[in-house]
Amino acid sequence: MADAKVIPFDDDRSRGSAAQRQPRRRSGGSRRGALGEPGEMGAVQPLPGRERAREEAPVSREEEPVEAVEPGGRDGGLERRVAAGLAFLRRRLTGDYEVDDFGYDEELTDQVLMSLLRPVYEKYFRVEVKGVENIPAEGGALIVANHSGTLPLDGLMMQVAVHDHHPAGRHLRLLAADLVFVLPVVNELARKLGHTLACAEDAERLLEQGELVGVMPEGFKGIGKPFSERYKLQRFGRGGFVSTALRQGVPIVPCSIVGAEEIYPMIGNAKTLARVLGIPYFPLTPTFPWLGPLGAVPLPTKWTIQFGEPIPTDGYPPEAAEDPMLMFNLTDQVREQIQHTLYKLLVQRRSVFF
Repeated sequence: MADAKVIPFDDDRSRGSAAQRQPRRRSGGSRRGALGEPGEMGAVQPLPGRERAREEAPVSREEEPVEAVEPGGRDGGLERRVAAGLAFLRRRLTGDYEVDDFGYDEELTDQVLMSLLRPVYEKYFRVEVKGVENIPAEGGALIVANHSGTLPLDGLMMQVAVHDHHPAGRHLRLLAADLVFVLPVVNELARKLGHTLACAEDAERLLEQGELVGVMPEGFKGIGKPFSERYKLQRFGRGGFVSTALRQGVPIVPCSIVGAEEIYPMIGNAKTLARVLGIPYFPLTPTFPWLGPLGAVPLPTKWTIQFGEPIPTDGYPPEAAEDPMLMFNLTDQVREQIQHTLYKLLVQRRSVFF
């Protein structure tokens, strides 16, 4: 593998965005079929006057209406699920679906990819979510979180948390490093899930469209830090995410994740092997690589994800995005809020696994 170039979030703005490099892929038709949403059935309307007579006439016990039981399911739910699945497959085979300029496939994410991540989220890591009401119900917002765990599972779990717990069922669009988009299979899955490059141009386009954008400013410094430095935030860069939020006037929502640090306790780093493979680090854990593929299974820790109170940016003038002192102060404010919440959650935690 060639050396992966990690482009910082606040790198040169003249660089082309991922959306510009990603060709727009549009299917031959609308995502909705001719009969509407998959599994949607038209309601049968009663004849005029018959419904009124039915409401006024007393119903004896012998005349109580009996709900029909359809073959194969008590309420026809199985048939509807099968019909919806077949309609989904038909749309995928015929190309009757859409992806946006970034490669995001909302239908595939909702019906397949989220369904694959949800058991890990609910049963394995047993994620507890707090403060989801701090995420705006509509419009753009920038969610800034700590990054840890050797492998970036924390970003995926945060994506499920927003989608499943927010009352509006919003989707989180994550900004990822270049390395994600050069790995086979991982590249395509990341695009389908709505991830894009961690550059200011792509972030601003998504925020202009009213999307929720997630960023983890620690990058590889956070995800690849040794276990001895767990829950100690690394440097947040030069404040590029703050500059983007100021330009778009969107709130910054700090997010603290507890539990990811212990899934792969990184006790060493084979730097020479990492350079040969062209990756930022090669982790050595108590189980990997000593146990082979079995050592790549994460430990089933108990997670907590807490979204903090949003920090507004719409009150600043347009030129504020170019003020280095303001960016430094806001960056430090976000970092301190996340770090304080991490310590608070750690004190409240009973055990790593329960």
